[in-house]
Amino acid sequence: MHVAIPGGKMARDRKPSRRRTHLLAAPAVALGIAGIALAELPATAASPAANPARGHDVSSHQKSVDWPSAKAKGATFAYVKATESTDYVNPYFTQQYDGARTAGIVRGAYHFALPDKSSGATQAAYFVAHGGGWKADGWTLPPALDIEYNPYDKKHGCYGLSKAKMVGWIKAFSAEVKRETGRRPVIYTTTHWWNTCTGSSTALTSAHALWIARHESADTGSLPAGWSHWTFWQYDNSGSLPGDQNLFNGSLSQLKKFARGY
Repeated sequence: MHVAIPGGKMARDRKPSRRRTHLLAAPAVALGIAGIALAELPATAASPAANPARGHDVSSHQKSVDWPSAKAKGATFAYVKATESTDYVNPYFTQQYDGARTAGIVRGAYHFALPDKSSGATQAAYFVAHGGGWKADGWTLPPALDIEYNPYDKKHGCYGLSKAKMVGWIKAFSAEVKRETGRRPVIYTTTHWWNTCTGSSTALTSAHALWIARHESADTGSLPAGWSHWTFWQYDNSGSLPGDQNLFNGSLSQLKKFARGY
């Protein structure tokens, strides 16, 4: 799950480059305010994260994941790729999504956006129809939107959309996900992409949790415009857990509150 800008995911689940062999433990980080301190959650959830929950994200590249093993290695949550654009569904989605839940891992689904192919609302509807749902059971993370540089056309990393149209595309995706599931999607991106392709827009940040991608660093670095804290951090694309390595900016109990929506 890797594109030119460090920290990207992987379109169509191409095999990612391996910047380092593995990372046995999460990086030592100075964590800020817990990412669950959103409008949908009580203000009391906004406390420093002393023991961030560990997790990972997977796609068809990982094929059939050994979830009990991942759980034994410390996985508390996982995001699973469900769809891309409106013509691709992860063939391993059911095994990965249901398998994580059976193993006692909080899980959610994400969509890889291709804004040059169809509207945000159209792709959101396709995503929800193919696994991108949500329910307030404490085991289902809100749907997530993976939006980053175009892996198929590096000359048009912003998919040929103006900054205003890109913001509009994301708003439309979010609105449709909210209409169908009751939750706003988590937004996965890099600081560079967001500031470049949305013009450092702050129009979406107050209602959306941030899943920041920054690999091989002791911290997340500067966040995209408008976000004062991150909820998830993808800190490497390989490690002791299958797929990409992630942290949640809070404890396991806070993670489950975030999953429930309060």
